[in-house]
Amino acid sequence: MPDIHHFVNGQTLVGTSGRYGDIFDPNTGVVAGRVQFASTEEMDAAVEAAAKAQKTWAQVNPQRRARVMFAFLRLVQARMDELAELLSSQHGKVIADSKGDIQRGLEVIEFACGIPHVLKGEYTEGAGPGIDVYSMRQPLGVVAGITPFNFPAMIPMWMFGVAIAVGNSFILKPSEKDPGVPVRLAELFMEAGAEVGLDLKGVLNVVHGDKAAVDAILDHPTIRAVSFVGSSDIAQYVYSRGTANGKRVQAMGGAKNHGVILPDADMDQVVKDLSGAAFGSAGERCMALPVAVPVGKKTADELRERMVAEIETLKVGVSTDTQAQYGPVVSAAHKQKIADYIQIGVDEGADLVVDGRGFELQGYEQGFFIGPTLFDQVKDGMKTYQEEIFGPVLQIVRAESFEEALALPSKHQYGNGVAIFTRDGRAARDFASRVEVGMVGINVPIPVPVAYHTFGGWKRSAFGDTNQHGMEGVKFWTKVKTVTARWPDSSLEGHADSSFVIPTMK
Repeated sequence: MPDIHHFVNGQTLVGTSGRYGDIFDPNTGVVAGRVQFASTEEMDAAVEAAAKAQKTWAQVNPQRRARVMFAFLRLVQARMDELAELLSSQHGKVIADSKGDIQRGLEVIEFACGIPHVLKGEYTEGAGPGIDVYSMRQPLGVVAGITPFNFPAMIPMWMFGVAIAVGNSFILKPSEKDPGVPVRLAELFMEAGAEVGLDLKGVLNVVHGDKAAVDAILDHPTIRAVSFVGSSDIAQYVYSRGTANGKRVQAMGGAKNHGVILPDADMDQVVKDLSGAAFGSAGERCMALPVAVPVGKKTADELRERMVAEIETLKVGVSTDTQAQYGPVVSAAHKQKIADYIQIGVDEGADLVVDGRGFELQGYEQGFFIGPTLFDQVKDGMKTYQEEIFGPVLQIVRAESFEEALALPSKHQYGNGVAIFTRDGRAARDFASRVEVGMVGINVPIPVPVAYHTFGGWKRSAFGDTNQHGMEGVKFWTKVKTVTARWPDSSLEGHADSSFVIPTMK
């Protein structure tokens, strides 16, 4: 049974803690490997290597750092098939979805390739008599990312791409459920350095573990900033503990994204969009769309009827099945959690229209599969509506009016993403302006911004003031230094006069 080791200082580090986590093949339910959990000493070794490397890496000019990013981009693209197969074997998402996972991460790497332009800073000549003012963005030092199982390629690249490009060194603690791809990315990053003639040992390190590793990152005095993606309860914990230790922290949490369907919407497109957004990747996305909010009884009745017909066409299959829309969920425990939520919905009185709990795939009966599930008549006070299910479950919450539909996502505890489906531009504009959610889609079911914009939710979907990637990412991973400079002319009389008041620009 293969073990996955840590990657520290540019090479494999075999752990000595004696603690492991099982890695399953979700398609078969069989343990396919183990991942080593780091000891405190191993985490310290990774941070020490990162601290040593960062001093040299920060002195590399931005153009050469960009060349590393270009080389890394090419290497990952060349190995897309290999990486996607590895990702699917540990996560369970279908190959096409795994390639999308990787590609979305690479788009942030493409943004990082432009880091020389982004780091130019600001300059004011003649801000006062003979005085110039300029600012520069400098790296923080050693920084870290703690990433979830559902996007084992995309989210690590969202974090370390920008963080490293601006001059930091990085400690990555990926999910212990599917750690293979993060290690391969670190290996490819080393290759990228070699391509451009740079030794990048210690710049990107991967350390595996559970809560003990998370706490070690949050408590380590050398680590200056931490980015996290996961559930809201853990995000709040990470934010609280990290900031209490003086770190800069961004912690992205859970979601309960809504799709509001107005009566004038293109229902053909709505049904296709909802199907992909609710059931794609088995619903294991923080930007999935698990709540449909049709406005008016006629809209709701039509949506229900057409969603049932659409669900009947969906194919659930193994990760390598090119005809499958989605594959298994990540673990047996998660499958059971989703099934428990479905039962809670039944007990709460929601109308279970399609039940996916009995789904089995012939020849893969022990795999972690669950079929698409549809609820109707879900009420906003129900537990299954208030909490994140994170599975292939779509809930219909009927609204009588536009205002009622607008209020549902606005008052929900989560505020990650929301979508509105309509042909009415004025209604869409009003909705986008007033809804209390961080990312809005207009006839776009999964409104994940492109890499040169920024990703982040509101309320319990995000803790911290700075979003991920784009210019917000650059701000998070850097600190601003502002210089006020004067070069007095010694030939002028009175140049040495003292001033006992705060300088002002007269």
